[in-house]
Amino acid sequence: MMNAQLKIEGTAGAEAMPAPSAGEAILELKGVSKSYGSGDQLTTVLKDINLRIHEGEFVAIVGFSGSGKSTLISLISGLQKADAGEVLCKGSPVTGPGPDRGVVFQNYSLMPWMTVRQNVALAVDQVFSNASKEERKARVEKYIDMVNLTPAMDKRPSELSGGMRQRVSVARALAASPDILLLDEPLSALDALTRSKLQDEIIRIWSQDRKTVVLITNEVDEGIIMADRIIPLNPGPEATLGPEFVVNLPRPRDRAAINHSTDFKRIRRDVTQYLMQVGAAKGAADDGKVVKLPAVLPNTSREHQANRKDKASLPPNVERYVDFSRVSKIYPSRKGPIRVVDGFDLKIRKGEFISIIGHSGCGKSTVLSMMAGLNDISEGVIVLDGREVDAAGPDRGIVFQSPSLVPWLSAHENVALGVEQVYPHATANERRDIIENYLTRVGLADVRDKKASELSNGMKQRVGIARAFALSPKMLLLDEPFGMLDSLTRWDLQEVLMEVWTRTSVTAMMVTHDVDEAILLADRVVMMTNGPNAKVGRILEVNLPRPRSRKMLLEHPDYYSLREQLLTFLEECDHV
Repeated sequence: MMNAQLKIEGTAGAEAMPAPSAGEAILELKGVSKSYGSGDQLTTVLKDINLRIHEGEFVAIVGFSGSGKSTLISLISGLQKADAGEVLCKGSPVTGPGPDRGVVFQNYSLMPWMTVRQNVALAVDQVFSNASKEERKARVEKYIDMVNLTPAMDKRPSELSGGMRQRVSVARALAASPDILLLDEPLSALDALTRSKLQDEIIRIWSQDRKTVVLITNEVDEGIIMADRIIPLNPGPEATLGPEFVVNLPRPRDRAAINHSTDFKRIRRDVTQYLMQVGAAKGAADDGKVVKLPAVLPNTSREHQANRKDKASLPPNVERYVDFSRVSKIYPSRKGPIRVVDGFDLKIRKGEFISIIGHSGCGKSTVLSMMAGLNDISEGVIVLDGREVDAAGPDRGIVFQSPSLVPWLSAHENVALGVEQVYPHATANERRDIIENYLTRVGLADVRDKKASELSNGMKQRVGIARAFALSPKMLLLDEPFGMLDSLTRWDLQEVLMEVWTRTSVTAMMVTHDVDEAILLADRVVMMTNGPNAKVGRILEVNLPRPRSRKMLLEHPDYYSLREQLLTFLEECDHV
């Protein structure tokens, strides 16, 4: 096991934040355990959690899917009670919710019929009921201004972007003047640019007010940019806290400059390697369970069609297997036509993996949906394997950010929907083996018979990925499929994706906001300019050896250079 107290020194001449004192903790968990169910159905989610957090400290807890991170936040906030142990705030037991602990959840939880001002006033009026109307009004406006939402003060949530809604949640929590701010993955559903801006917003507010902050996050980089300490919450059941990593980097932490810091690279490597060790241990139990794929081809393949007497098959154009030619998408509006995508040009080789990256609203998902046949092409043409794309079809497997499953069907039955469509000529046993192979590869062997409605969001997404893989499509289309998953789950599924891609040589296109994910998976990264009138800005060749692993990526001499090129492009687009 690696050093549990990894200290990262600041650069010469920079002033690092002082380490937390060894005195009394503002928040303390002593031997905390929490279970659900009873009898044979009893599941211990958290076991023997011990944690001390000092006043003014910023602690990031990296939580994994199903590890009990939301349960941990609920125990600290007083929304749930521990079965064993105790939660102390300023030395007193936590017996229920209180204004000394402000919570911001992943979902916005705003009243849709109320304005920004009214949503924030809900908390202020409750906590400061003895204050005058003018004082409460001033407090509401102060915290709305603090998150830069004064111009939107009288708008309702439906008129705001996702990032703006989350700012309202932060303002509402802060306006109650809590001693401790609890952030339960508040930024995980946001695009990279909005996420980084809100990170900066939270850090700025924390620096001003010196609130104690506990952040649950699924991003190692987010923890390093924001926190004094990073503490993993190991996977459950019976989840425990892992070793802490002290981040003693100087503040403020500039994203561009930090990319050159050896200290940043060191802690990033060590935290990542620890999480990968945890992932390897978790996955070891599934070794040997994978069902062998039968030697049967989908009915969408050239080989299958060539074996039919009524079909002739020409060899594919390998270099232009996929051809986007001057593709545009135009939407009507009251002010006239809006050209969202303008002249998108791209040639993709057979078996190539393409990542598309760019800021929110640049048309990445629009390009993908036109490729899928789910969105009409306004101008230009898309050709896949010699045929023009004019409708959706099983030759393209699609995975969206939000899982789209039939809730009353089991995981097995949801994957079977696709398998039965493309393998009607296979035997029932062959179709079953295909389904079992991919469900096992995404870690769902033990819940194959559970209904989709009974699965967590992370598990639902795994079913969607298994279903897309099982189609053995000509083109695999992925629209930020791992964006809402925790680090460990995301890394696991990236490994699955790379394994399947290597074995099948499926041509793939992925929309992502994750720079590291783009580099890890792709042969080329396509960078899109900001919309409207978005198009291909630059194309980055990723000439890193395959097979790739995250460990190799972090140690390769070219990795941080590639990373900087993508970050620089995104930063330049932000200032256009």
